[in-house]
Amino acid sequence: MARPRLLPDSQVFAAVLSLLAADGEKGVTFSSVSRKTGLAGASLVQRYGGLDGMMAASLAWGWTEFEAALERTVSKPQGIEERTGHGFLKLLAEEMPDLPLCAILALSQRDAGLRQRAQDWRQRVETALSTRGEGAAMLFALWMGQWLWEPMGGKGFKLKDAAKRLG
Repeated sequence: MARPRLLPDSQVFAAVLSLLAADGEKGVTFSSVSRKTGLAGASLVQRYGGLDGMMAASLAWGWTEFEAALERTVSKPQGIEERTGHGFLKLLAEEMPDLPLCAILALSQRDAGLRQRAQDWRQRVETALSTRGEGAAMLFALWMGQWLWEPMGGKGFKLKDAAKRLG
């Protein structure tokens, strides 16, 4: 079967981030992305310049997806449940793309622009939470902890229960 000649960047970026989630940073190579997307490694090199360029573009795309999910969530009409911080975060989680948030966050620390996007996103989430009458920073930290531990088998972690324990 012939390799595809064209594939949207978004599909390449999703493949890169999927490999990142599955195998860590060392699992993202031109060869592994080529196998996952069907694009020739040379095409990937030509498109992104180098592995760093492909990774940076993928991380930036991930933040664009997270920002869009937050905007969709903030702009939705609020029902009773969404008026609480827990409800808002539940709705946001439903809008979030299936991307490795914690890995993207960790790798974004290396680049000033991506680090700023992460900080801006966090601030917008905390602002949305603060209008719901709860400790925004604490609730956000618990929510991020949930994102961190779930992929490692921590599915029993319940945000609502942790918030009650901490008062």
